[in-house]
Amino acid sequence: MLNIGVVGCGYWGNHILRNFNSSENWNLVIACDKEQSQINKVKSLYLNTRFTLDFNDILNDPNIDAIAISTPVSSHFELAKATLLAGKHAWVEKPLTSTKEESEELIEIASSKNLILNVDHTFIYTSSVQKIKNLIDSNDLGDILYFDSVRINLGLFQHDVNVIWDLAPHDISIIQYCIGKKPIAVNATGAGLVKYGLKNLENIAYVTIHFDDWSIAHLHLNWLSPVKVRKIIIGGTKKMLVFDDMEQSEKLKIYDSGVKVTSRDDIYDALVQYRIGDMYSPSIGNKEALKEEVEHFYQCILNGQHTITDGEAGLYVVKILEAANESIRLNGEKIKII
Repeated sequence: MLNIGVVGCGYWGNHILRNFNSSENWNLVIACDKEQSQINKVKSLYLNTRFTLDFNDILNDPNIDAIAISTPVSSHFELAKATLLAGKHAWVEKPLTSTKEESEELIEIASSKNLILNVDHTFIYTSSVQKIKNLIDSNDLGDILYFDSVRINLGLFQHDVNVIWDLAPHDISIIQYCIGKKPIAVNATGAGLVKYGLKNLENIAYVTIHFDDWSIAHLHLNWLSPVKVRKIIIGGTKKMLVFDDMEQSEKLKIYDSGVKVTSRDDIYDALVQYRIGDMYSPSIGNKEALKEEVEHFYQCILNGQHTITDGEAGLYVVKILEAANESIRLNGEKIKII
């Protein structure tokens, strides 16, 4: 059994606390938050766990093997860096850091100390996304032509990041894990249509990612929608896939649909033929993604292996997020990713 400390006892932090506490492989030793009010909300649920207002109480505990960080993104780098330098494995809520340089430094430190750096891209551990990856890896869909996602809802405004940094990591991490294409450029538009707080943060945005094989991904992100939509469409040369996370029973649907272009020398230069075939919905398990991630983290520490959502996966996401922000600043100009 390994000993874990958790930093951040807010909404997502409480989910992390619950899953580490219920695991047979982890001992939830200590948790901290800067706000006593947050600690008071969860303290009674974890009677065998110590709570503190000081992160150093976790950092300096020689019995702690790993630290899970669930705090605002602006604090991720300093907390994760201190964790790794203290010789402890790090679990960091998405996105990994605020800049690609910070992510690269964390990856380097983790590597030099043979420590596991895991980014909490929870969607990757869902049965649906695991099934999508299996379908793509087995070439059921053929070559991937495009990725189109809508992730919108009313509310859940964040005070430290815009809608892109809040919602897009889910879809970008799915692209990285399932499709694995190399992004070469990003362009984005967005607006802060509702003003709040001291920053003018975008609450609606559209992001287009360009890959090295000329395929694209498009993300629609919105905090101002009257309906909640969580839908992804992946188009392949063989078949097309729709992932609707709001569906209760048929989250995944595979369509045997597509187009075929044949040359014509007489009337037209080319003839486009449409193929409309059957649709089927594969069986999907119902495991809790965060529980799967907690156990995967344990096994990877035990075996000295990278998690499937490691620092490099986190860096992939941060590079695209940074480029999207820069593109918005430059009125939608295409920003190259290096």
